[in-house]
Amino acid sequence: MSEKDKFLGEFEQMTMLALLQLDDEAYGAAIRQLLAEQVNRNVAIGALYSTLERLERKGMVESRLGEATAQRGGRAKRYFKVTAQGHSALKRARQAMDTLWQGLSVRHALCQEGEL
Repeated sequence: MSEKDKFLGEFEQMTMLALLQLDDEAYGAAIRQLLAEQVNRNVAIGALYSTLERLERKGMVESRLGEATAQRGGRAKRYFKVTAQGHSALKRARQAMDTLWQGLSVRHALCQEGEL
């Protein structure tokens, strides 16, 4: 399996899906807020940026600097977006999970969740 064909981890997937949802507004604080609100996952900003930098090194995301703003002490926001390679990796990860879920009966899946 080549490096680009390796599967994404859970948090990498969540981060990339957050980028897709945020579109042009995908920067650190907005990503953290979305993850907290939508999946109840509170993430340290350092952990988030480590993940984003790793995904960028893998070619899954790319970043750009926005304009410097006074409210940020003259610092620019760093915006992220998912690349074509990242889209492919997300698609592979979803297909793999869908395939595995299809192998389980609904009753078995619900039992594992404690609902039956």
